[in-house]
Amino acid sequence: QVQLVESGGGLAQAGGSLRLSCAASGRTSSSYVMGWFRQAPGKEREGIAIISTGGATTRVASSLEGRFTISRDNAKNAVYLQMNSLKAEDTAVYYCAAGRVWSFTGRLYDYWGQGTQVTVSS
Repeated sequence: QVQLVESGGGLAQAGGSLRLSCAASGRTSSSYVMGWFRQAPGKEREGIAIISTGGATTRVASSLEGRFTISRDNAKNAVYLQMNSLKAEDTAVYYCAAGRVWSFTGRLYDYWGQGTQVTVSS
């Protein structure tokens, strides 16, 4: 079992930055691929970024490259999402997830956090 708790969301102005954190519990959490996803009202869940178990390999959705960065610190059982140059369209609930697959497809992930709201004002 892996439990995930996101934090760091809130209100930001357009052009600003936020750093989301995901605290993972569970002895084997470092053996999972970790992903960040988001869901805006009325929209489908969207894969944002994924990171390999050791953290050496990352992938960010092409539409977000250059603005969003994913990282992890396995010693702290934590995964991060650095979001820069925020836009109003980044407003969504952001989730972290743990899985055994290298994929942006959310249904393939095994564990999910409760989500953290990010609101960007223009």
